[in-house]
Amino acid sequence: MIDTDLFAVIAVVIAGAEVVGLLLAVNAVMGRRSSQGAIAWFIALITMPLVTVPCYLVFGRTRFLGYAEALREAADQVGAQVADWRGRMAAFAVSPDKELEAVEAVVRRLDDLPFTRFNDVALLIDGEATYDAMIEAVERARAYVLVQFYIVRDDAVGRRLRDALIARAQAGVRVSFLYDEIGCLQLAAGFLGTLRAAGVLVSGFRTTRGLRNRFQINFRNHRKLLIVDGQIGFIGGHNLGEEYLEYRDCHLRLEGPAAQKIQFAFLKDWYWATRQVPDISDEIAPAVAGDETVAIVTTGPADGMASCSVLFTTLINTARRRLWLTSPFFVPDDALVRALQAAALRGVDVRVILPGKSGHWVVDLASHTYYPDMIDAGVQLFRYRERFLHQKVLLVDDGLASIGTVNLDNRSLYLNFEVTALVADEKVAGEVDAMLRRDLSRCEPVERAHYDARPNWFRAATRIARLASPLL
Repeated sequence: MIDTDLFAVIAVVIAGAEVVGLLLAVNAVMGRRSSQGAIAWFIALITMPLVTVPCYLVFGRTRFLGYAEALREAADQVGAQVADWRGRMAAFAVSPDKELEAVEAVVRRLDDLPFTRFNDVALLIDGEATYDAMIEAVERARAYVLVQFYIVRDDAVGRRLRDALIARAQAGVRVSFLYDEIGCLQLAAGFLGTLRAAGVLVSGFRTTRGLRNRFQINFRNHRKLLIVDGQIGFIGGHNLGEEYLEYRDCHLRLEGPAAQKIQFAFLKDWYWATRQVPDISDEIAPAVAGDETVAIVTTGPADGMASCSVLFTTLINTARRRLWLTSPFFVPDDALVRALQAAALRGVDVRVILPGKSGHWVVDLASHTYYPDMIDAGVQLFRYRERFLHQKVLLVDDGLASIGTVNLDNRSLYLNFEVTALVADEKVAGEVDAMLRRDLSRCEPVERAHYDARPNWFRAATRIARLASPLL
């Protein structure tokens, strides 16, 4: 027989959990998240509060606290220099093609930095080309190197860059190395220790910095950046590991004012993590060759709005003739779904290239639920048959290419710190066009029958996965 006092305690705990669950369910609906995310949390908090209340406190936050305040704190130290730098960047500002007026307006509002000209952009296809270009740039560094990756492996690829950084540090070059603790959870401490012993400044991103942020472990810094002397920058989908030699991915090497904008993204993250401003150059120099127009846009959960969703919805809405995109994870929010459908309905050639398998079974299942919605509206879906497709690319008409770190899923749209390069240049867009055409030749089209022919249990599982995917 259950002791009455124990029974009373259990009843109080259950009742308390129900009340807290109800309050948090209201918070989940009112917060900045996708509609499916709000519904998923609402149902879970109401029906299973004992389990989901602790989970919500850790995984349910959509706003990263402290980051914006830290940048205001930094402004007290270097605000005058930043204002001067922004003024000098304005001298390189340029308005892209008239058809991109909406994109330019959104870029300015989101990141307060314009498109710039006098950039030299090189498209780096797959891992070998990317890592070779990075190593070459590091070996030529004269003053400093800034490095930031989401995932770093202690393998041949990781050690190759580590050794190049150590060699430059020993030659007197200042090196700063920033990593995401969750992404690098399996990274051996000795890898970072070797860097520190050589004089490299090393820090994790520290999402849980500060007392009120101790539960912010659900946020990630998903950016992959490398900057040399403030003149050369790298941005794209590659993390640092051997598996990325096998993945289908791409990166950009940029020289010119855009490299300074990539550097600025790094500096903000570094200051959050360390409360220090590294010794860097703010000299803005045009590229020796090339006159490509580029914008670098940072997005993340510390922004005042869902900036990543706003940016990509704008890019999709801008398309008039062609919109081709690739994403390793495809679980878009409602705004992106409607934008893709509307683009196809108005006659835009919309093609979405997805991996054959993403490696995440919940995401794979959830992705299937979008097939009917997309195909019925005229969106063409393709599955890449060969290697794992990891690149995040968007091509608008014949003059705008987007390459960066954003996956079209809930995590990138709402929870991750991301960065995107927008290149408004027909030559670069032509190179991206050729790359995507090669990818399409290695794809199989997704037909409506692929989903309709599935058994009912599978379709039910996909719907449950779609509901649960925002919780991951």
